[in-house]
Amino acid sequence: MRIHWAGPLFLATLVATCATNPVTGKRELSLVSESQEIAMGRDYSAQVTQEMAVYPDSAIQAYVSGLGREIALTTERPALPWTFTVIDDPAVNAFALPGGFIFVTRGILTHMSSEAELATVVGHEIGHVTARHSVQQMTRQQIAQLGVVAGAIASDQIAQNLGLISQGLGILFLKYSRDDETQADGLGFRYALNDGYDVRQMVDMFQILQRVTARAGQRIPEWQSTHPDPGNRIAATQARLARVTEPLDGKKVNREAFLRHIDGMVYGENPRQGFFQGGRFLHPDLAFQLDFPPGWQSVNQASSVVGVSPQQDAQLQLALGGAAPPEQALRSFLGQQGIQAGRSLSTLINGNPAALAAFTAQTQNGGPLSGLVAYVAYGGTTYQLLGLTTLGSGAYDRTFQSFIASFRRLTDPAALDVKPNRIRATRVGRAMTLTEFNQEFPSTVPIDELALINGLADGNAPLAAGALVKRVVAR
Repeated sequence: MRIHWAGPLFLATLVATCATNPVTGKRELSLVSESQEIAMGRDYSAQVTQEMAVYPDSAIQAYVSGLGREIALTTERPALPWTFTVIDDPAVNAFALPGGFIFVTRGILTHMSSEAELATVVGHEIGHVTARHSVQQMTRQQIAQLGVVAGAIASDQIAQNLGLISQGLGILFLKYSRDDETQADGLGFRYALNDGYDVRQMVDMFQILQRVTARAGQRIPEWQSTHPDPGNRIAATQARLARVTEPLDGKKVNREAFLRHIDGMVYGENPRQGFFQGGRFLHPDLAFQLDFPPGWQSVNQASSVVGVSPQQDAQLQLALGGAAPPEQALRSFLGQQGIQAGRSLSTLINGNPAALAAFTAQTQNGGPLSGLVAYVAYGGTTYQLLGLTTLGSGAYDRTFQSFIASFRRLTDPAALDVKPNRIRATRVGRAMTLTEFNQEFPSTVPIDELALINGLADGNAPLAAGALVKRVVAR
């Protein structure tokens, strides 16, 4: 858990007009003007950085921003307010918001091995913006689709407290068609080539994404979920390469420069932001812990920690509850439209001042919601602990009470001192295989994962003397 979702969705006033697509030159129906597109993107961009958090490294931010802007200024829409941000998320992902707001995760950066790979990914996301894919998607879905986000329950204020509003970005902006993906691939290829990059590295990038997908198994990785595969991207890229008439051998790859920039970057989940030991959630930086029921599916999200019952009929959530004292925060929650408050109580939870109350509400279709909410003051912060079920009052009372009562100080020295894994770029002194390298410079990840993040086939892959190789260490 890193930060609480800050605000409601921005809904622009949409007017149907015909506009010329900057990439194709064709006239198309559009419900969103360019000024509205930029305003939407700026508003959502602010929410993304609050929800997901910016990676705290000014040097890597400047590096990615500089590369992105250099490419964007040569495209069909150079006047957009282009911004490029690295977000503190382990997912292998990148995405674009309308109006020129591009995001890449630290997760995808740690899986890359060159600046040319980064250029093709950034170029792809720029292509979604220049071709106005998000705007086209909104036009196709019609204005009524804007009501989807908060429509799950009657009160959008309750929806915000339950973390439903954050689904809006996925619903409205990140679901592209296969045709969109094919076009963005071609645009990213062209933009990177025009900026002097060796676009053969685009094949390497797609191979990495394929391997990430394979490692994910049944779980759809973030890149695939927001970028549906238009077919054999590697074959399509190779076909584009066959049509390139200029020599590529002298084009930019900048492998070592890229590896130096990501040296020290956090790799994978950052336990400092909270982690699970079985059903117990521990947060070293905030020094608290709490317990989820056995058998519940639990996940540490950017804005909250959530557990869902095996029957999918109840949810538990921990989130930041604001700066107000518990009693005041509780009154504010119970005063929301659509909530009927039950008995409230001021108490102590493991020595921490708290206020809690039962409540009921209704879904949009009239179904019942019942729950228990508590606000706990701890370490100078007020936390919200929420239990909610679609069953009647009493069905999960003991479960909700146990969850709330489990909130307490974290005192285990090992948990408090846990360190994240980080990328370290290490120079190979002699020719060896990746397995030999791993024996001499051990990593905390399996050899197949080490091969993946270095763009190598397996542990038998040869390394040249003097090569810079990624390893993963706990620091």
